[in-house]
Amino acid sequence: MKKFLLLFSVFLLVIACDSKEKKEQRIYMESNGRMNHLLVVMNESRWNGASGDKLKEIIMTPVLGMPQDENQFSITQVPEDSFGKMFKASRNVLVVTVDSTNSFQAEQNVYAKPQQIVKVTATSNEDLTEMLDLYKEQIISTFKNFDIENVQRSHRKNAYDQDAFQTLNNLGLEMTIPKIFRKVDDTGDFLWLRQHLSGGIAQGDGTSNILVYSVPMPASKKGLVETISNMRDTIGKKYIPGRKENMHMITEKLYTPRVFQTELDEKSCYVTYGKWEVLNDFMAGPFLNFAIEDTENNRWVVLEAFVYAPSVNKRDYMFEVEAVLKTIHLK
Repeated sequence: MKKFLLLFSVFLLVIACDSKEKKEQRIYMESNGRMNHLLVVMNESRWNGASGDKLKEIIMTPVLGMPQDENQFSITQVPEDSFGKMFKASRNVLVVTVDSTNSFQAEQNVYAKPQQIVKVTATSNEDLTEMLDLYKEQIISTFKNFDIENVQRSHRKNAYDQDAFQTLNNLGLEMTIPKIFRKVDDTGDFLWLRQHLSGGIAQGDGTSNILVYSVPMPASKKGLVETISNMRDTIGKKYIPGRKENMHMITEKLYTPRVFQTELDEKSCYVTYGKWEVLNDFMAGPFLNFAIEDTENNRWVVLEAFVYAPSVNKRDYMFEVEAVLKTIHLK
């Protein structure tokens, strides 16, 4: 009997290993779709009803800090019976349906690779609206984090060596920076990198920009908006000049930045969404600023992304530089 049980256990182990190996060897379709684009699989009656209204409210929430309103996602909606092979190759898929249980499920690489699928189900249309409201933050963060990872994976294929920039070395930082960015300034205390943008951008090519520096940690956490704005204005006056004398980058005065506490590189961090402008000029755009608390060295490590792209949407440009900033590691 013991011999039989042993042989049976070995048999199950072989089957499990074989099944795992076949799964790993599975050939996937290559997924398609841009960052921040979402395929919504939802029947027309629900899409045009209360649950559809709740979903639109969630996924069309404007991105913070943009000069003009831009939704979190660009949307394509198809009914469930149209979700065939072509649509199954989509990179980001949100399935919303009525089923036998109330559930939220997130799974990757189901029909294609890379792919993120989120499925929200409920036992009635009324419950479906409640489920969408309950999981609204997870819906956005799941797709956003997946797109960030995909952008970072692409950047790693053609990135600078970790010792390429003196400022990062002096500050004890590592960051994955793709070679599409070029050095503007690298003083050892301040790093400015720039990517030139093209394709339909009015008034000449636009730019995506990355800044890295450190400042002494503030003695008080009160008045964070003013503290961060003043810090940015000081850096802008010192390092980021405008086209003429007495012009430099500042925090836009007519838009109050939004500051939130978060975590980056496993450290407490203040993330600020706002708008920049050039003093005495008409240049402006969005910025994203991370002030990481490095308590061991009594400093903030500051990372910033800002974009100049007049007359076009800026969401995806900002998203790409955000992906770069989020590769930071304090050694």
